Amino acid sequence: MSTTIENNETEVGNVIIERPETGRPHKGKVLAAVQPHADDIPLFCGGTIAKFIAEGYTGYIIQTTNDEKCGPTPSIGETILSNEREVDELAKVLGLNGVFNLGYRNHRLDEASPLELRARLVFLFRTLKVDTVFTFNPWGHSEENPDHYVTAQAVEAARWMAGMGKDYPEQVALGIAPHTVTEQYYWVAREGQPYNRVVDISDYMEEKVASMSVNKSQGPAGSSGSKLKARLAKQGLHLPALDGDDEAADRAYIKLFGLKAYREIGQEYGLEYAENFYYVGPGGTFVGCVEPDEVERYITENAAPIK
Repeated sequence: MSTTIENNETEVGNVIIERPETGRPHKGKVLAAVQPHADDIPLFCGGTIAKFIAEGYTGYIIQTTNDEKCGPTPSIGETILSNEREVDELAKVLGLNGVFNLGYRNHRLDEASPLELRARLVFLFRTLKVDTVFTFNPWGHSEENPDHYVTAQAVEAARWMAGMGKDYPEQVALGIAPHTVTEQYYWVAREGQPYNRVVDISDYMEEKVASMSVNKSQGPAGSSGSKLKARLAKQGLHLPALDGDDEAADRAYIKLFGLKAYREIGQEYGLEYAENFYYVGPGGTFVGCVEPDEVERYITENAAPIK
């Protein structure tokens, strides 16, 4: 059984389906996608980011590691450079305004100072006035990569501390006002991790495919089409679907083989393609808070004049 909550939202069981909205209803809002690696945003939220930008968001990428371990060349320096260039291009194809590279060592983020990482994120969240973040689930089970869980835990701590005036008061003294990040879209990165929101990305698949294709240094599909085309050519063969230049072949390969997971989660909820998230909205996860609306309702119903 499904229930309409808002014009663009439907509740199915414990899952909210978020559909495209017309116009630019989110104009003035800011998102930050915080990834340790160049392939994270394309895999987990490329379509949703494109949707949000089309609906009015301004957006940024915050990259926590230098990606030195993941690339096609034996040179660490060349690997860092190729990934950095591809993240810059990723921002362009998704319509984001810029990239902030924090530069921590790849696969070694757990050796970095958590206080320093958190302070840098607080500074960015405040300065950019971020309303919505995308990153790994800080409570996600089965996560094996320290870059993933360290990034997620730092984001989760920084996003609410950014709204506290006594945290990093030197920033506030310099005119960087406290600002709380109120919405979190946490990625479903490992099998069995929970989700409570599904975003319809059917109208944004070209942007999704482009974001995946940009990531040629380490992406699972970024340059696979052109490589397959070259391998078949040596055997005197070709696949008509891969005809055209290398970029066309790479995107065709992604459409043929790289979209299965997004098609499956979409079809489960009556959509063509979707991305799923563990969503936490305004108010966070804390249990036991006094809700201001409840207080005001009580006052309206019970307040009496002083005699």
